[in-house]
Amino acid sequence: MTDQTIETTSEDERETWPALVKGFRCKCPNCGEGKLLHSYLKVNDSCSNCGQQLFHHRADDGPAYLTILLVGHLLAPALHVSYVHWRPDPWTMAIGFSVACVALSLYLLPRLKGAVVAYQWARRMHGFGKTA
Repeated sequence: MTDQTIETTSEDERETWPALVKGFRCKCPNCGEGKLLHSYLKVNDSCSNCGQQLFHHRADDGPAYLTILLVGHLLAPALHVSYVHWRPDPWTMAIGFSVACVALSLYLLPRLKGAVVAYQWARRMHGFGKTA
């Protein structure tokens, strides 16, 4: 067990926060230049700039859950505040918050998927192991 600990501390570290920022920008977590996604949510098999293999990811439903969590935590207080302070017409609130919910969800979903893939890359999860 000691040999494994020494071995993992000597190998090059992958910084988590810079990788998350690159992933949120939908860029390769390794170089920050190549595109991470093509079409809307499909992850490229490899980076066009540095050649980093990206097909190992296992994002699954994580980005969708994170999107729901963030959108709900942002819009629920906004709904309460707007109702208490301005008392808009119910249809106005329903339409306004529905549009805001859809727009925010569509904006955040690919960015959070990029961040999840980048986190997996930084932590060497699911095949993003020692050889990169």
